[in-house]
Amino acid sequence: MISARRNGTRRPRLIASVVSLLAATALAVSGTGAAAAPEADAASASASLSGAASAVESLGIAGTTWTVDERTGKLRVLADSAVADADLARIRRAAGRFAGAATLERLEGRLRTLLSGGDGIHAAGWRCSAGVNVRSGSTYYFVTAGHCTDAMPTWYTSSANTTTIGPTTGTSFPGDDFGVVRYSNPAVPHPGTIGTVDVTGTATAYVGQSVCRRGATTGVHCGRVTALNATVNYGDGTVVTGLIQTNICAEPGDSGGPLYAGDKVVGILSGGSGDCATGGTTYYQPIQEVLNAYGMSVY
Repeated sequence: MISARRNGTRRPRLIASVVSLLAATALAVSGTGAAAAPEADAASASASLSGAASAVESLGIAGTTWTVDERTGKLRVLADSAVADADLARIRRAAGRFAGAATLERLEGRLRTLLSGGDGIHAAGWRCSAGVNVRSGSTYYFVTAGHCTDAMPTWYTSSANTTTIGPTTGTSFPGDDFGVVRYSNPAVPHPGTIGTVDVTGTATAYVGQSVCRRGATTGVHCGRVTALNATVNYGDGTVVTGLIQTNICAEPGDSGGPLYAGDKVVGILSGGSGDCATGGTTYYQPIQEVLNAYGMSVY
């Protein structure tokens, strides 16, 4: 049995879809003056980015996400359609204290966790997706999203709840977004695959990487990693950090499904904005953090 790591209280289950960028507005312009030494410039830029990120986080505005854009070196702040104009103004003022450090963009749709997977898994009226099968010694588990396993003790193969998969044995959410379920029913197969892909290991995400994800609702969709170490505020105090951002769509029920590059697992779907008819942006918990937390490996 794995000891569960619980963070905070259970949050409302929403779902994630994404994103046409409607308006991109620089929050401030760079100041002028004498050039500083390269080391001083770098230290000043780093301090400005850190300060801007802390300022945005301290506002606690639901429906916002932020990460450093590797192309521009600026903090890229995204606000979904539910963020009021008054709150957009608060973000501009807060980040604007750090001249030229951040940009603000509006998203279509709402940021939310994609609860409703890989293959579908069910618990007490909820549906998610299994991420990837893993093991510790001779005991087998699957990884999924923490907002799925949070307060859900038992999982089944269908909404009828007649065939048990097994119990939740670990959850970390919010802060992180991963959970682990143990296979307790020997009649339920647990191959080391994602659909028809035979998993051979894990990979670390990088910007520009070609990746695919698989979910119970929308199947397989592919795209690219667009940012790393993103923070998402899903609302009601639910903030998740250290996420991988992609331009791949997803819909309700895809939560917990795997992000992969070739035959290597990269992450587990947390949430996003948009849908697979118009496109979207999605966010993923890096897989290696999960495996390290519980001493597990893919197979």
